[in-house]
Amino acid sequence: MLKIINICGARPNFMKIAPLMRAYRANDDIAPILVHTGQHYDPNMSDLFFRQLGIPEPDINLGVGSASHAVQTAEIMRRFEPVIAEHQPDWVVVVGDVNSTIACGLVAKKLGVRLAHVEAGLRSFDRTMPEEINRLLTDAISDLLLVSEPSGLENLKREGTPDEKVHFVGNVMIDTLRANLSKAEQSTVLVDLGLEPGGYNVITLHRPSNVDDAEIFGRIVDALEVIQQDLPVVFPMHPRTLHNLSKLGLAERLEGLPRLRIVEPMGYLDFLRLMSKAAVVLTDSGGMQEETTILGVWCLTIRENTERPITLTEGTNTLVGTDPERMVSEYRRCRSTPLTDPPVPEKWDGRAAERIAAVLAENALLQA
Repeated sequence: MLKIINICGARPNFMKIAPLMRAYRANDDIAPILVHTGQHYDPNMSDLFFRQLGIPEPDINLGVGSASHAVQTAEIMRRFEPVIAEHQPDWVVVVGDVNSTIACGLVAKKLGVRLAHVEAGLRSFDRTMPEEINRLLTDAISDLLLVSEPSGLENLKREGTPDEKVHFVGNVMIDTLRANLSKAEQSTVLVDLGLEPGGYNVITLHRPSNVDDAEIFGRIVDALEVIQQDLPVVFPMHPRTLHNLSKLGLAERLEGLPRLRIVEPMGYLDFLRLMSKAAVVLTDSGGMQEETTILGVWCLTIRENTERPITLTEGTNTLVGTDPERMVSEYRRCRSTPLTDPPVPEKWDGRAAERIAAVLAENALLQA
């Protein structure tokens, strides 16, 4: 029996871990253990996602909570080490690029446990992003690198990663989207908010580079002032962003925009429904660039770079940075341009998790 410890900690992880847990349940030779680090602990950003995505209750919750990058990473490592010692897994599987990813990856490797990284090889080439550091370091120590898009293969090859470690499996986040789209259609969120399909925009912001700096956040608000005059803008607000509003002196400005609706973070199904029927999505999220590609919704990414370039070349995504004129100009382009169905990226077919489970099992046999 193959014992696999699977790590999740933050909201993006939950969408990636859900299809993996389903795939494991279909394989009698795999015994999965689910560890939640507690990096995201708000009920709307954790508990609700577990229920809606059918993720089993975590076997272990480390309960680390929020802190600085160094403190949070260290606390995850401290609490995860005894878990490895107790359970002696064959594999530790980490997903994405959050602090939980690198923290648990380091512990696993230092204790001699094989490490698999789901969503390996993605690169923004911006080392000022904490996520980029997490991606680079996790890939460097992983025994299996499970890749979601062709750019990941190219990046890992250029970095000298041995071919036998790398597997192109597809995108587990899209597994979750495809599995839940029909459920999301039953959501009443549009009715509850008084919205019509195609008659509103959505914005999400959470990256420190955007929401911790008054000047940069202010430029984004400048653009929102113009955009909300065209269509209402729904803003499910991340706790970090909400905390910063008053501190940065921007709360009154946002509250003064008559067609901007600030709402609490939503569960997965409500948010999927909201995003799928938006005219334009504005975001600094990585996963939403991918989701809008599959949904066929215009996406404006409020960053100067992306680790998911396939969303630019085959999807609906455009990088707009934080310049208000650029943001508004690209918004107007989207609004005036009919959206044809983009091609579906290779292996974004809803079966990535099945391929990952098969690769883990196959590699276990090779190591036996």
